[in-house]
Amino acid sequence: MYQANWESIRTHKVPDWYDDCKFGIFIHWGAYSVPAWAPPTCQLGEIPADEQWFCNNPYAEWYYNSINVKKGPTWEHHKKTWGEHFPYENFVPMWKAENWKPQEWAKLFREAGAGYVVLTTKHHDGLCLFPSQYTAYNTIFCGPQRDIMGELTRAVREQGLKMGAYYSGLIDWRFAHDPIFCEEQNFSNACQTYEYADYAYKQMLEIIDRYQPSVLWNDIGWPVRGVDNLPALFAHYYNTVPDGVVDDRWNGSWKDFASLEYKLGAVCREEKWEMCRGMGLSFGYNQNEERSHLLRPDELIGLLAGTVANGGNLLINIGPKADGTIPSEQEACLRAAGKWLTVNGEAIYGTRCSARLSEAVAKGVTAHYTAKEGALYLLLDGLPEGEATMILPNLSGTLVPLDPCTRFESRQLENDLQLTITAHHREDAVVVFRCT
Repeated sequence: MYQANWESIRTHKVPDWYDDCKFGIFIHWGAYSVPAWAPPTCQLGEIPADEQWFCNNPYAEWYYNSINVKKGPTWEHHKKTWGEHFPYENFVPMWKAENWKPQEWAKLFREAGAGYVVLTTKHHDGLCLFPSQYTAYNTIFCGPQRDIMGELTRAVREQGLKMGAYYSGLIDWRFAHDPIFCEEQNFSNACQTYEYADYAYKQMLEIIDRYQPSVLWNDIGWPVRGVDNLPALFAHYYNTVPDGVVDDRWNGSWKDFASLEYKLGAVCREEKWEMCRGMGLSFGYNQNEERSHLLRPDELIGLLAGTVANGGNLLINIGPKADGTIPSEQEACLRAAGKWLTVNGEAIYGTRCSARLSEAVAKGVTAHYTAKEGALYLLLDGLPEGEATMILPNLSGTLVPLDPCTRFESRQLENDLQLTITAHHREDAVVVFRCT
């Protein structure tokens, strides 16, 4: 049994299932999926998190704040489309989820090759996607009038996948709604009361007890008035879900894994980490994004390969439409990943970092490496159309392609291996070899 103190909590180890499955699905779905609008400006981490970011925020799920700042593209769009005095809360009854079929979602996630799913049970707008005894502002009484978390949890587990819960612990604009113009205001403008800290703590306990989530994914931080209660929260969680994991967004107090988001954060191969990002520049569905803003299937697969080779998991986000349908481009990307993993999953699932670091081996081509049970895998990303020749330094042996359709030639050059890939098509994505 875990005790409510840091010494006990820090004995928890990352379970094998999380380190083995490598690929998860993030879901941002809520009332913000109704306006579904943000300017597709840049990736998080490309510019400072100051007024330039927050007034041009590409995250559609931040729509509340993007109109609350009353400047920038989203505010201008809102005034033109909905009216200057149209409050965000009016979108809640417009979110019907009338075409939502959780079983179809879960089946798609399994076919995509994912091992776990994480749903936003409450984002910064405060609307809960589960029946909470502490607020009627939830999807039983508002909007879809369904237990979104409950229905999806059942469907996901029926497909043999793990189910996790995202929760916005620090920010809830129902409690504190001053506009945020810079990163520091995520904390300073958050609700500072013991009342809200107690509310967040009690809702976390509800989520743990009701759904036993395999991942407890808190966002940004935790209410400062409630930090002293975190050992009790983690002890309860680990005693309820012994093989559960928590992220690192708890004011620096504890983590099972570090989280990176787009270009924010740094890879550390010495600890477990997870990359999260949307298919485009937003997590919530953004009708303003064009095809050029979205990952191509080969880019998604390349991101997965590079993440896994350096010790991470990829938590790729989908942003469903308000009616509960997944945009076709996002679905196609997931299906392409699943098709690739069916052939090449041996080099992904259950692997660990190789001693070999990822390296550039030709113009635009990166070689990634994974290891499992004494086997070394070579994953080539960024191959051009047609033919490409590369030198793999300090590598010898025989290359066996996991896809038998791969056409190649190899030749040993003393300590290096010369490899030529012929007749490559970009849609074939990452090419994988087992090195024997």
